[in-house]
Amino acid sequence: MAIEEGKTYTIPIGPVHVGLKEPITAWLQVDGERIVDVRIRPGAIHRGIEYMARERNPIQVIYLAERICGICSFAHIISFVRAVEDAASIPVPPRAKYIRTILLELERIHSHILWAGVACYTFGYDSAFNLGMLLREKVMDVLEAMTGNRVNYGVGTIGGARRDITFQVAEAIKEMVEYYKREFSYFYNAVTEDPIVKARMRNVGVLSEQDAVKYCAVGPTARASGLRVDLRWSSPYEAYEDLKVEPIVPQDYFGNAQGDVFDRFFVRVMEVYQSLEIIEQCMDGLPEGPIMHEPKPAKLLNLLKTADGVGQSSIEAPRGDDTHVVKLTQAQENVTWWKVRAPTYANAMSWPIMFKDQEIADAPLIINSIDPCISCMERMLVVNEKGSSTIATKEELIRMCRDKTRRLMHR
Repeated sequence: MAIEEGKTYTIPIGPVHVGLKEPITAWLQVDGERIVDVRIRPGAIHRGIEYMARERNPIQVIYLAERICGICSFAHIISFVRAVEDAASIPVPPRAKYIRTILLELERIHSHILWAGVACYTFGYDSAFNLGMLLREKVMDVLEAMTGNRVNYGVGTIGGARRDITFQVAEAIKEMVEYYKREFSYFYNAVTEDPIVKARMRNVGVLSEQDAVKYCAVGPTARASGLRVDLRWSSPYEAYEDLKVEPIVPQDYFGNAQGDVFDRFFVRVMEVYQSLEIIEQCMDGLPEGPIMHEPKPAKLLNLLKTADGVGQSSIEAPRGDDTHVVKLTQAQENVTWWKVRAPTYANAMSWPIMFKDQEIADAPLIINSIDPCISCMERMLVVNEKGSSTIATKEELIRMCRDKTRRLMHR
């Protein structure tokens, strides 16, 4: 077929594509090799986890929260249990806060290394991908030694943590820190010093600082655009209240932030080193004492039944702000309602800006550059007005959502 000059064509990518980790569909409107517009549609893997929570008590919901995402499962647990602790006014022992923080940073390390390796695989640098996967095994071994699992650790609970740090685990953590200080620079140099790799990432998928604010980007995506945003710094929680955490932004290293894929790579790599420092500080300052407010589940559940209110928690997950809101009703065992806003839900809004005037070959890299978790962001809206079937406008959906929320909060 002959291509007419000045005419654009639509090329679909997904929902199943070799360059995508999860199913998502993108329709690229192209003029030759240049992308002039894009339309992205998620919705292939909604699981209804928030709805299922209404048939479970808060302790049971912990295991649902952990399965929102396999990579940042512990971040979702901590955000959820902190929301429940806020609603029920349950204190957390200091030692448990430090254990939670160490696990959060271990998870951040393995998440960032995984993303960096997959990014290299996306543009064909398989040697760096294999090196990244090899390096990631060390932190996965520590997580397995500490929790018994490599995925879905099962150690977070309401009012504390379910596993303590033993002498053997402490030694494994210290050895891991030294390993990464010694070995991780080889991966960083292999990527950043390769001119072809830099050419594939520089000036690709650009998101300016202004657009990052306008489209509410969060986490490494926002920091790569120059925004100093990090909940560990601006709204410290857990052991971060005792630590000094500064947002990592490219302008502190290069003089300016370009907001491209390379800057997103750089921010995540530098956050691996930052996480190692945080873990060292936590291990040095780990307090003595209990790790749970109430170790017996039956007594904890009875305590939760007396709670009546709404709790909210936002933490800095590997991908950005992870917010959970929970409603508990007195004398009711199950969760009344639960709302989750994962960071991908915010970062995906900036995809159309990143695609503008880019090449078709860079599309999978641009999509993956925000480290998307489609399972995290999938949501479903059910509208049932007196049994009728209608098409609602955006304004009507917002109004119905607000009205429903008010009714639930005052139930």
